[in-house]
Amino acid sequence: MTIKKLNILLGVSGGIAAYKAPDLVRKLTATGAQVRVVLTESATQFVSPLSLQAVSGNPVSTDLLDPAAEAAMGHIELAKWADILLIAPATANCIAKLAHGLADDLLSTLYLATSAKVYLAPAMNQQMWFAAATQANLATLTQRGIQIIEPDSGEQACGDTGPGRMPEPQYLASLVTQPEAAQVLKGKRIVITAGPTREAIDPVRYISNHSSGKMGYALASAAKALGAEVTLISGPVALDTPAWVNLVKVESAQQMHQAVMLAVAETDIFIGCAAVADYRPVECVGQKIKKHNQELTLTFIKNPDILADVANLKGAPFTVGFAAETQDVSHYAKDKLQRKNLDMIAANDVSDRTIGFNSDQNALSVFWKDGEKSLAVADKGQLAMQLMLLISQNYNEKHA
Repeated sequence: MTIKKLNILLGVSGGIAAYKAPDLVRKLTATGAQVRVVLTESATQFVSPLSLQAVSGNPVSTDLLDPAAEAAMGHIELAKWADILLIAPATANCIAKLAHGLADDLLSTLYLATSAKVYLAPAMNQQMWFAAATQANLATLTQRGIQIIEPDSGEQACGDTGPGRMPEPQYLASLVTQPEAAQVLKGKRIVITAGPTREAIDPVRYISNHSSGKMGYALASAAKALGAEVTLISGPVALDTPAWVNLVKVESAQQMHQAVMLAVAETDIFIGCAAVADYRPVECVGQKIKKHNQELTLTFIKNPDILADVANLKGAPFTVGFAAETQDVSHYAKDKLQRKNLDMIAANDVSDRTIGFNSDQNALSVFWKDGEKSLAVADKGQLAMQLMLLISQNYNEKHA
């Protein structure tokens, strides 16, 4: 379900977002793609060729005329090699060069010399993004069939706030490694929960778990790349918001339950990936608890069951749950699937410290009423794309 041996040429121009390039290379290679990197001269001021060579496993190109290349014309070799040319970040200067057909460095020459599909991920100050010249150049490139990946909005390195931030590497990797025909979730509305919840004991203490939120955020990126309209309801995590995803931040299980119930109306697919606390303290003490006693006794009450409540709604969306287990994974997952009236469930063994909580990798066993499928250990971004395609397939079969 993942494209293998796709040849991706990553062009990096000289913007501050170039620091994301090594992570982008890692996310692209995790999909099975072969990646070569081309740096402009100014890009070398932001990211080193050596770091990109290390993560790609291939030499990094910077010079238009390379004596080490066949016939000293590396730009022709690379242009023919590439299936996809992704320029990320694409600065305003780089975009202007491409729009006007200039070819005064290796990257701009490659653009003219390749027949590969071209994607641009612009990244610049918000005022530069809105400039009439930049918008005219982007319009020209769009008319020529270049795929412009809209920048994200938010706080920028210069202190401004607005559009112009390069989308996160996971989103870019998911987008460019899927054929355009694979917009299988286009028009679908998806709500995803992610991360842990925190159940307060007093103003400074809480009970939580080890969930990093990485799997849920990767699912949001994959769903968006496949064309869906995505709402991500997240507990407290240290992750960047996927581009063009509606983020709702919550703390406790009760807050997550409330947010889900508000968002799930008219939703096509609900994915409960969050590690929601099963119990919360009966009382959150108003002041910090002092260490006056040798023992502290807390009484807990059960939290609302978000998955079950969604699955049992009248006209419920296609509901997918997650089961993080430490033993008898298949048994507990199948039981949860039936008991909570779910359409699908994805289970993983969190007793394995190399996958699951806080890891960049995971492995899943996916179950539904009439089948099951094992998804082998892989980067969470790659795994998320496989799972989203499987969810889409089962959703379509149910609604055929």
